[in-house]
Amino acid sequence: MGLKGNKRFGGGGGQPPAKRQAAGKDGPSEETDDGIVVAQISKNKRVAVRSWNGKVMVDMREFYEKDGKSLPTRKGISLSMDQWKILRDNIEAIDEAIKENT
Repeated sequence: MGLKGNKRFGGGGGQPPAKRQAAGKDGPSEETDDGIVVAQISKNKRVAVRSWNGKVMVDMREFYEKDGKSLPTRKGISLSMDQWKILRDNIEAIDEAIKENT
């Protein structure tokens, strides 16, 4: 039997790094215990920037509510800075492909 749901990302030793407030279109973004929410895509989907194992990650993830807390699911992806830069540099090509397929 597996230990499904017992291990979540984050939770390393030591003190977490100091967090800074990110500003979006509507002003400062929400700050959570494990990162800065940069964009609330929908009710349960968020993009956040966080530090994990000493590296800055861009995390796109679904969340669920339990006992009044918003908790992350396994549905999502964390991009390293190199991966994020590749995605960011290809946004125009992605937009063009979307236009061609709609």
